[in-house]
Amino acid sequence: MDTQTRIELEAAAFRALLHHLMVKRPDVQNIDLMNLGGFCRNCLSRWYQEAAADKGIEMTKDQAREVVYGMPYADWVAQHQTEADAAKQAAFQQAFAANVDNKG
Repeated sequence: MDTQTRIELEAAAFRALLHHLMVKRPDVQNIDLMNLGGFCRNCLSRWYQEAAADKGIEMTKDQAREVVYGMPYADWVAQHQTEADAAKQAAFQQAFAANVDNKG
């Protein structure tokens, strides 16, 4: 497979992931994604922002989050985020430390 085709397929897969999280499953909480998968929507937006920076494109955290959330982050939180219980919060602390603090 040539490089351009690979890039186009990767971009299509990323768009499908965003669509799935924005449209089909906005009910899936970030804390659940982090606890089970070691990443969440905020991670995706950070990776997007870092990729932009690698290309010399300035992008704020809020701009990157709007790409991933499909709306301003505060709006998404108000519409979709629910309170996590103590067990989920404890699991999140471990998952965050293992996957984000170390940028693993």
